[in-house]
Amino acid sequence: MTNIPIELEGVSKSFGQVEAVRDVSLTIGQGEMVGLIGHNGAGKSTLFKLMLGLLAASAGRVRVGGVDTGAAAFRQVRRRIGYLPETFVSYDNLSGLEVLRLFADLKGVPPAACAAALEQVGMSAAAGRRLHTYSKGMRQRLGFAQVLLGDPEMIFLDEPTNGLDPEGIADFYQVLRAARARGATIVITSHILAEIQDRVDRLLILDGGRIAAAGTLAELRAQQVLPSTIDLRLRPGHATLAAGMLAHLSGLTVTVDGDRAAICCRAADKATVLALLAPALLDVAIREPSLEDVFLGYGGRHARTH
Repeated sequence: MTNIPIELEGVSKSFGQVEAVRDVSLTIGQGEMVGLIGHNGAGKSTLFKLMLGLLAASAGRVRVGGVDTGAAAFRQVRRRIGYLPETFVSYDNLSGLEVLRLFADLKGVPPAACAAALEQVGMSAAAGRRLHTYSKGMRQRLGFAQVLLGDPEMIFLDEPTNGLDPEGIADFYQVLRAARARGATIVITSHILAEIQDRVDRLLILDGGRIAAAGTLAELRAQQVLPSTIDLRLRPGHATLAAGMLAHLSGLTVTVDGDRAAICCRAADKATVLALLAPALLDVAIREPSLEDVFLGYGGRHARTH
């Protein structure tokens, strides 16, 4: 596999007068886990379908696994791709194991791999049960099991934790980390921004069909120049003194409530603020801007952050 498994150059996709993806260029390296976020209608699903070869670009070039997605050779690349759509649908009259055997046959994977995939997602005990008895979370786990068949080199996941409980989400990301460790490249979309912000290597913010920003969470925070918040518990009677200690600093917002205070300041001023207030402090907690804060700063006002 090429060490740049996913490459897009000037890619656009139009549906009539609607330009869903606009001049997108990006590369995603081997073993990288990238989060793709954007409000509804930002173009995430269209971009996914372009990278999967399910749609042809109106302009530009899409290469996945070193092959143009429109080329005949891409049929073989598809066998090295795992994909989980937002809603995993299969045959309700089949058992979980039977469903996986169908996917294994399509991928050219030995049937014996199905039991191991079910074990990975914690579904071995339900392997013989019909899908109509599965909960939403169980269906999602089964969908993830089919993604894992054949140890795919590239994994695309669209809202993959829908229906999963907290334990299921933790298990899901543990399996993903193992896949990344063996070299798999992973692209994941999620509206649950707090869930992915510390779990991906890099973030792509899509807005109006364009890549509005790209980078690590720390890099995106720096680009936005978002303030940090310092929550303080002060020694009794030190609130007025603490406010006076900060009077000469500009760009601060100080809120005092009894012996507690909240200070919004530039990230570069945190150390100065804490050093000045050290004699008055009993406890400190620092809140950095979340991915949601960053996303809204780029105009993603329609985000669903469940």
